Amino acid sequence: METVIAGLLKDFEDGKMSRRQLIQSLALVAAAVVPGSAAVAQTAAQSAPKPPIPQAFEPAPWKTVWLDHISYAVSDYRRSTAFYRDLMGWTIRNDNGTSQCTLNINGIGGIIIRNRRAPAEGQPVSTAQGGARPPLTGVINHISWGVQPWDTEKVKAELEKRGLSPRPDMVGENFKSFHVTDPDGWDLQIGNQTKDSKS
Repeated sequence: METVIAGLLKDFEDGKMSRRQLIQSLALVAAAVVPGSAAVAQTAAQSAPKPPIPQAFEPAPWKTVWLDHISYAVSDYRRSTAFYRDLMGWTIRNDNGTSQCTLNINGIGGIIIRNRRAPAEGQPVSTAQGGARPPLTGVINHISWGVQPWDTEKVKAELEKRGLSPRPDMVGENFKSFHVTDPDGWDLQIGNQTKDSKS
């Protein structure tokens, strides 16, 4: 290593390299000699303290215990129902025969596939593989999470306390829920359904 450095200094003294070139060359030699020096520098940068994520508001007094359902708006609910049933092995729980079908996602929750999207206009989009991909005509418009403990009035009050505007979505005596909007405008549904209530 000493001969390499001596050679670099001689080239600098003889005017064969600038001061900048000398410094860069010495840095490269030093990095090559110290094994893993680049990895050490990268690890140090990654382990530097990061600022904590601030609280959005006081933590809620409940815990998520269940993915109740995903609401999927499509252009043809029957076609999409058949696709997911046959590809994913989901079972039909309820089909209203005109506009929507509820499927069981193998015991981990449900999906409601409903007609809500108009077919996209224009040509199919190309994929990375060069083939044509059908235009986007489906969108997931909300996901419903089951939480515990559930008390309808207390849940509403807790949502309002956090500056949210809960919109009730109650179906019969057994299904209680509220819709709120997240910071990006996503429709989030919070309800009383759990794995046990779906059995």
